[in-house]
Amino acid sequence: MQKYFLDSIRSATESSSIEIVGCLQELWSGYGQILRIRLEGTHPATVIAKHIQIPRKGVHPRGWNSNLGHQRKLKSYQVESAWYRNWSHRCGEDSRIPNFLHFDQHESETLLVLEDLDPSGYAVRLSSVSPSQLKSCLDWLAHFHATFMNAEPDQLWQNGTYWHLATRSEELEALDDLALKKAAPTLDDLLTNARFQSIVHGDAKLANFCFSQSGDAVAAVDFQYVGGGCGMKDLAYFIGSCLDESACEELESDLLAHYFATLRQSLTQKHPAIDPDEVENEWRALYPIAWTDFHRFLKGWSPGHWKINSYSERLCRQVLASL
Repeated sequence: MQKYFLDSIRSATESSSIEIVGCLQELWSGYGQILRIRLEGTHPATVIAKHIQIPRKGVHPRGWNSNLGHQRKLKSYQVESAWYRNWSHRCGEDSRIPNFLHFDQHESETLLVLEDLDPSGYAVRLSSVSPSQLKSCLDWLAHFHATFMNAEPDQLWQNGTYWHLATRSEELEALDDLALKKAAPTLDDLLTNARFQSIVHGDAKLANFCFSQSGDAVAAVDFQYVGGGCGMKDLAYFIGSCLDESACEELESDLLAHYFATLRQSLTQKHPAIDPDEVENEWRALYPIAWTDFHRFLKGWSPGHWKINSYSERLCRQVLASL
């Protein structure tokens, strides 16, 4: 990180000096780093810096190195910056995210300075979850969707998620499942034109949730693909990110019931004019549509991916037969 950004962080945090403790993560395809910064003479003692640098030549892990993919990534960082600067303050403790601290730009580089969630009580990262931990994440999603129900996604993605059809023409072209390929616009229309729209996280996988030591509380990070959409896009994607095919089928009814119970409670508090029965009736019917929509992307993007399993295929065929 260049000195001008280090000086910017020091000035914004009113620290006497700062030190880069280490790199937590390289950004996808070489677009920068996420760093932990130690501060001297101020509180908190550490912050997280997301330093975005545009590479001269992208190196995508799966070989998708087109200009379309590059432009999608560029916009995703613009969206994330807008999210933290203009939207993030609306999230409460029930949909906890890192507090936004500072923003800076220099030529083609962008800097976001955020709260370090580890000392704030969200230091645990998980690769698998217990039923209670999974439901903590569902609660987060339900409260998040309730908070932003009917919000216009100004400066965000008009259609949130990184697999949205309009941004994935190359993956659609590569898809060899002809029935699914033909149905792709219809699936997209059903989700995009749903009566009830909210703001979706857009990449609500298990790796983007930070847990308390007990697992009862969670916070979410990584808002590059936040934007408008039906909450079922987040729900289907999240469940598929942490359960195998047998668990997806076995727990589907229970997990949906838990999510909608929390959504109902949160909507009643935050938007009493919205009928939660109408939201649930519409969104329940769209859950398999959202699952199939992501399945469409995955089969074109990475045909050998572990998430392409018998449960997803069966659900997809049922949806296609119903269209």
